[in-house]
Amino acid sequence: MNTAPAAGPTPGRQFYDEQIVLLQQGRTDELVAAHYAEEAVLVSFAQVVRGRRNLLDFFRSYRANLGDFEVRTLDRFVETGDTIFFEATIRTGRGEARVYDAFVLRDGRATHHFAGSI
Repeated sequence: MNTAPAAGPTPGRQFYDEQIVLLQQGRTDELVAAHYAEEAVLVSFAQVVRGRRNLLDFFRSYRANLGDFEVRTLDRFVETGDTIFFEATIRTGRGEARVYDAFVLRDGRATHHFAGSI
């Protein structure tokens, strides 16, 4: 019988959990400072955002437009030492949506963030 204590959250899962909490609380400046490299790039079908300064503007606007939200389900989550890829179902004031995000990490910060939703 294995009596070893259960392992805690992985680094990738901690990153994800913090990302969600910071977004829900509207702490976008802290989110960008803690989770994005200086030269980070966010890529979506709508736009490409480069660098922390532009990411600050993006996340402030994104959070204001999104309003309150909850993660209903984390449907899929995969990580390697330097990547995170997840699919989740969220609920906002506009209804439910499926979101898909992938992060490439270096030293615990995103260098690339690919975001999509349906």
